[in-house]
Amino acid sequence: MADQCDLCLLGLIILSSLLTGTSAVNVFISSGENVRLSCNNALSDCKSTAWIYYNRFRHSAVKLIVGGIKKKDTERHERLSLGSDCSLNIKNVKEEDYGLYTCRQYVNGEQQGTDALVDLHVLHGRSVTLSCQMYSVSCNYLVDYQGLQLLWVNQAGVDLKTDSRYQILFSSDHCIITLTTTLLNEDDNREWRCQLTLRNQLQTSVRYTVKYSVIVMIVEMAVFAAPTVILLQIICARRAGEFELHTI
Repeated sequence: MADQCDLCLLGLIILSSLLTGTSAVNVFISSGENVRLSCNNALSDCKSTAWIYYNRFRHSAVKLIVGGIKKKDTERHERLSLGSDCSLNIKNVKEEDYGLYTCRQYVNGEQQGTDALVDLHVLHGRSVTLSCQMYSVSCNYLVDYQGLQLLWVNQAGVDLKTDSRYQILFSSDHCIITLTTTLLNEDDNREWRCQLTLRNQLQTSVRYTVKYSVIVMIVEMAVFAAPTVILLQIICARRAGEFELHTI
């Protein structure tokens, strides 16, 4: 029944656009950014506004806004909001947000005017995983009893585990730490560091700077006080896109 309703809703959208000669406005955005979809047919009161989303490949239509009120039973309702001009705002755009968005006006249950169509195209950033590993004959002992830690920080020294954009995982012995994130346009020249601390004191670190097509790895070794030989290794695992790893 739900599939039949989706098909009926899709048919009405297509039929309306054919009869009125309405064409969709193309909007291009990168994943992770915020986007505003304009409603060019809005009335003075957004209480008459409905936003409908359709994904061509999923063959599903979803009502996002009804009567100017956000539907809470949609997967992404927390990232959606209605602007004062009845535009649809989407925060932290994801690749699955692409598709056709229809702004429609209803007064007393009757459609008013023509639909405003917006075709959203999402450029998905490249996902990259970095693995930082400590090699030592006494790694477990140092972690369990000496307070040794591995952590990923930004160039300001802020621990990245507090940022939901990054997925940080540890191996069972906490001697390997991985960071996974999607590279965005604003990451150009951004620096991340893998730090090794002992009793909350920085011992050594590895840092790298992201370029649009190149990841530059700069290794900075500090003096380690304990009589233990430690090697930090950074491994850049490609998830999507092409990267080159240059050691300086």
